[in-house]
Amino acid sequence: MDARAKTGVSIRSAAKRYGPVIALDDVSLDIEPGEFVSLLGPSGSGKTTLLGILGGFVQPSSGSVWVGERDITFAPPHKRNIGIVFQNYALFPHMTVGENVAFPLRARRDPKAGWAAKVADALAMVELSGYEARGISQLSGGQRQRVALARAMVFEPQLILMDEPLSALDKQLRETMQIELRRLHRKLGATIVYVTHDQREALTMSDRVAVLKNGKLVQIDTPERLYDRPCDAFVASFIGEATLLHVSRAGDDAVRLGDAVLRTAHPLPRGERLLLAVQTEKLVIDAGPAEPAANRLSCRVTEVLYQGESLRVFATLADGTSISLRQPGNHNARSRIPSPGEQMTVVLDPQDTIVVPA
Repeated sequence: MDARAKTGVSIRSAAKRYGPVIALDDVSLDIEPGEFVSLLGPSGSGKTTLLGILGGFVQPSSGSVWVGERDITFAPPHKRNIGIVFQNYALFPHMTVGENVAFPLRARRDPKAGWAAKVADALAMVELSGYEARGISQLSGGQRQRVALARAMVFEPQLILMDEPLSALDKQLRETMQIELRRLHRKLGATIVYVTHDQREALTMSDRVAVLKNGKLVQIDTPERLYDRPCDAFVASFIGEATLLHVSRAGDDAVRLGDAVLRTAHPLPRGERLLLAVQTEKLVIDAGPAEPAANRLSCRVTEVLYQGESLRVFATLADGTSISLRQPGNHNARSRIPSPGEQMTVVLDPQDTIVVPA
């Protein structure tokens, strides 16, 4: 695989309607050559429809799709030079690994003399060299996923589409394959569009994440900015474990939560209906001297849940507002957490004090 596979994608005002139902609503998105972009959203958000439009399985009601300088809006799937990894991998159980990987070459009527070298190259990319003669039933779930990826790459496509390819794997293998796919992407430099409903998966693997809701593109950003600077309440609540609290404006750089005034390091949104979006791990139990500018909240612990690698602590402010925080599950962290019914003070850095429109 070489730089020929590096091609950007441009989706221009794409929409899809099924009668009165709007599945995709005027979505525009530019994907850079070699970029890994995840389409993230709940069921019915439009992410699978958008992937179908990219792959040629769904024709848009309006708008266009360009790969490089080529308009592929109405090109059939087999003429798009796009590799696809399906959710169930769609491997042929009666074929060997090598035959499965070679299938796109056969479908495109590539010269048969070059098949063996291309298949060996693709399998080497996914670290399955020598597996050509294996049966699909002889492979683990992770190996099958890599065969599907090799098949998508064997003809050096301009773009690779992935439709939740890890959803059927168990948690441990899924997390391993996330890292493996990210490593392979860096190695290949291919342009990848990946559909998932798993927030952690999208943040782990992507250069940028496009969040969709009700057919609209809500925000596209790097994982760090998406998590730390959500554009609205939906993104804040969908990414991570944010608690959304109604606050009022208390100046140009501060909001009021109950009796407390909280400073923020970020510009406040316009309007008077504001929400404070607090990710659980951003709240820290006050254990002594902290930065003078840090925001402090006094609260009463209501419940402490042990969840293995972390502790989830629930508490209420003086006005009854519920908050929660997550602390490491080690014994040092546990020793600092008051028991249910006790008072404690939590600290929120102004950089982590994120206010979004209600």
